[in-house]
Amino acid sequence: MFKGLCRLTSVAALVCSTFSTALWAESGKQVYTGTLGKTPIVLEVNADSGDDVGGRYFYQKYRKDLMLSGKKDGETLVLDEAPLRGYQDAPHPTIRLQPKPDGWSGEWRSPEGKVLKVDLQQANIAPAPAATVPFLTTLRDQSPYEYLRLQGLDLKKGKAETFMGYSLQWWIEPKSETTLFEVVSGYTAAERQRINQQLMGRLWQEVAGKFDCEASAGETFYAQTVEPLWMGPSTLSVSIATEYSCGGAYTDENDMPLNLDVKTGKTLTLEGVLWLGQGKPLHYEREYNDATPSSESYDAYSDYRTKTLAPWLVQQLSALYPDEMKTTTEREDGCIYGEEQPWTYPSWYFTKSGIKLVPSFPHISSMCRDTAFSVLPYNLIQQHPGSAALQLP
Repeated sequence: MFKGLCRLTSVAALVCSTFSTALWAESGKQVYTGTLGKTPIVLEVNADSGDDVGGRYFYQKYRKDLMLSGKKDGETLVLDEAPLRGYQDAPHPTIRLQPKPDGWSGEWRSPEGKVLKVDLQQANIAPAPAATVPFLTTLRDQSPYEYLRLQGLDLKKGKAETFMGYSLQWWIEPKSETTLFEVVSGYTAAERQRINQQLMGRLWQEVAGKFDCEASAGETFYAQTVEPLWMGPSTLSVSIATEYSCGGAYTDENDMPLNLDVKTGKTLTLEGVLWLGQGKPLHYEREYNDATPSSESYDAYSDYRTKTLAPWLVQQLSALYPDEMKTTTEREDGCIYGEEQPWTYPSWYFTKSGIKLVPSFPHISSMCRDTAFSVLPYNLIQQHPGSAALQLP
């Protein structure tokens, strides 16, 4: 069983190896590895946008961002390190870097006058092996800084449990305290491999998300809850809910269940299961490794959701659950389910009797998302099949 990122992705230790350098020039950002004093760091800097320079770095031991901003002084980069939260007016360290053939060298100076040598080389990252989790392959190509942040992290084995006849093994990444499970029995070996690639990709995506949140200015909070919802011969649903505040005034919530096609291992969109439009089903909800679609595709998708899907869902749910869908404002909980807006972009997952739709409400009305009804029966869905060839429960 896999225990760490390198085993999980078949990626060896990267920073110490020599491989051809990846090109990240499109964003203007360059990534370097090296030392500050004797401590290994990874630094990202954008020095191609005029005299202003921005960047960030993290100590490999801690993996939390320290933000940098400054100017060019000739060929020298003069960077101020952002103060710690709550100490905005306090003196802060500075970094001066001079170019060298393969990177930068210079010094870090504390407000008290302590000086440490900085030595950086352009990061060399191995090509991702074929067996790498797709999320990490994309991260390597699009954000090598974040990719390097995950290197060396270990997953620790958690509890084992059985859900709907399938055996699960939970894993936790201790630094971020994020967790998810693998399926260890109940599907064929090939199905498990495809399913677990998605589950482990999502786990590392959550790890990266927490680190990214913690880099925000102001107070941050990031808590994750994971729960298996449904497992069957052809479909699987997992709730991955996150409550977070990344420097803003209020916390927010994100609960987008992961729905998988067991046979292909691919994520399922609502249009893959239920399609009410003409022609080929539209797909804008993307996996993390898909290319960004054009604005035209989003416009068509939004038009379908607003003008076709939402009115149809309100009509069907009102017929199935007339009391709950009343538009009266006299409900004790203040939740209005008879309007189209909450059903334009609902979350959803598989259940024994149908697809459970979770209406979308702003954070201030988040309690309205927790409905005891809003299940769309499979016999109704089968009249409007989507693009995925599924054997529904």
